[in-house]
Amino acid sequence: MAGKNFTEVTFFTLSGFANHPELQVSLFLMFLFIYLVTVLGNLGLILTIRFDSQLHTPMYFFLSNLAFIDIFYSSTVTPKVLVNLQSIQKTISFVGCFVQMYFFVGLVCSECFLLGSMAYDRYVAICNPLLYSMVMSQMVCRWLGVIPYMIGFTNSLVSICVISRLAFCDASINHFFCDTTALLALSCVDAFSTEMVIFVLAGFTLLSSLFIITVSYIAIISAILQIRSAAGRQKAFSTCVSHIMGVTVFYGSLIFTYLQPDNTSSLTQAQVASVFYTIVIPMLNPLIYSLRNKDVKNALLRAFQKLFP
Repeated sequence: MAGKNFTEVTFFTLSGFANHPELQVSLFLMFLFIYLVTVLGNLGLILTIRFDSQLHTPMYFFLSNLAFIDIFYSSTVTPKVLVNLQSIQKTISFVGCFVQMYFFVGLVCSECFLLGSMAYDRYVAICNPLLYSMVMSQMVCRWLGVIPYMIGFTNSLVSICVISRLAFCDASINHFFCDTTALLALSCVDAFSTEMVIFVLAGFTLLSSLFIITVSYIAIISAILQIRSAAGRQKAFSTCVSHIMGVTVFYGSLIFTYLQPDNTSSLTQAQVASVFYTIVIPMLNPLIYSLRNKDVKNALLRAFQKLFP
């Protein structure tokens, strides 16, 4: 360590799209469109659930929380990306970088556990329908809604604390936002212990939330197979299809992004995957959960009929 000179980093340069100047305008217009659809779609879903009394059930309580998370974790990344695509100096302050990373990691981890809460809700609804209203009481729903945020932002706080103690040799982040892996790559010192902390936290978040989802769906599938009528099986399974699609897309992109070898080609692929789960998925979720859901479509129809009688 003695032979290295450390300079205090006061800002970072986000160089994720800097190598493709010819795409700056196209990317700006595409991301702006996706962001507007994301905000309007998720906000519309929240308002529909809020003002339609027929959607005041645990399932839609969790869905409105998912829409809230999607709005804000997209908003931690996309506006800064849009600004940088139109700027010559694609910088972010040191504090701003860690604030962005804190909210992004916290919200993504919260979404992982919220998807687990949603899977448990479907498990109770299908496997114990007679006890559903008692098991999924208002108090239980509140805790299943709050606990994901508590775990997610505790995870994020620990991550920020260990990464912020590192010394950074370079200020150029090879990404379009302040990601943990991209910042760790800039460290001047041996970051093995920090990487282990991040690895344990990420592993806990991914494996524990996936365990809850997997166990819930094993029980759900077992219960569905015991239903004698084909119509009954189809009706029970239809309540889970949207959630299964959302889980597959979200976890698939996360795993593809972070289980990549450290080479230039893989870094480029990881950035493309990052665009998908940071910018695109928040736009897709309201479509996945509403277009395949009769209750939401009927609620939207009733809302339009009230607005335009």
